[in-house]
Amino acid sequence: MGNPQEPHFLKPLLPGFHNGVTIPLSFFSQHIQGKTNGKKWKLRSDASDQTWKVIQEGRRLTEGWKDFTTAHDLRIGGILIFKHEGDMVFHVTPFGPSCCEIQFTHPHSIKEEADVDDTHSFSFDYCFLAEVTASNINEDKLYLPVEATTCTALNKQCKEIILVNKEGNSWTGSLRYSEADDMYYIRKGWKKFCEENNCNIGDLFVFNVVRDRNTTPLMCVCPERKECAELLIKHLSRMNGDIASSSRVI
Repeated sequence: MGNPQEPHFLKPLLPGFHNGVTIPLSFFSQHIQGKTNGKKWKLRSDASDQTWKVIQEGRRLTEGWKDFTTAHDLRIGGILIFKHEGDMVFHVTPFGPSCCEIQFTHPHSIKEEADVDDTHSFSFDYCFLAEVTASNINEDKLYLPVEATTCTALNKQCKEIILVNKEGNSWTGSLRYSEADDMYYIRKGWKKFCEENNCNIGDLFVFNVVRDRNTTPLMCVCPERKECAELLIKHLSRMNGDIASSSRVI
């Protein structure tokens, strides 16, 4: 994505995504509904010079969508960023299940930037567990794990981060770095994210931190990968003691 101010939305790839995807209601209402008579989307990517024509039915992309997903070897656990370039043309940037932007070395040759075994596609560099607590809600402040300082998607010049739920809806937060604690933290956005996602104290989110070279970093709720959540819970339990059994993994 070249300009983060251009209209865009995000879609996590959940089971069944090959059959069609739903356009987020907020994006549809602001940029599609009543603003165009077109029902045919034109999708572009860095994979090749080809343009894929996909039919919009209501808020869903249907006919032609499967051809696009097959051509890009998209998989459950990935994330897509759709950037609206005007006239129903969308540039699509895919991130693989390892949360790395998929790089296209030449047309129709698709690979992930990181060489990761599919059975261990989530790494602690990009994937972490966050718990909703009374204190981080009241303070509107969420600390990221210490390991996040080695995450290539973040740097000390980043001032914003976008939180994305499973439906692709997004909330902007302020990203800060504490020199004293040697940790990143989020202000002014975490509380609203939790409130509008109907979170309870003790709920757990598994987040992926992703970013391409030109955009604000994204902190996306991990699509339904239970093994990822279980692995992280075990990891944090060893570090910080047992996590309450009543906690929900969102």
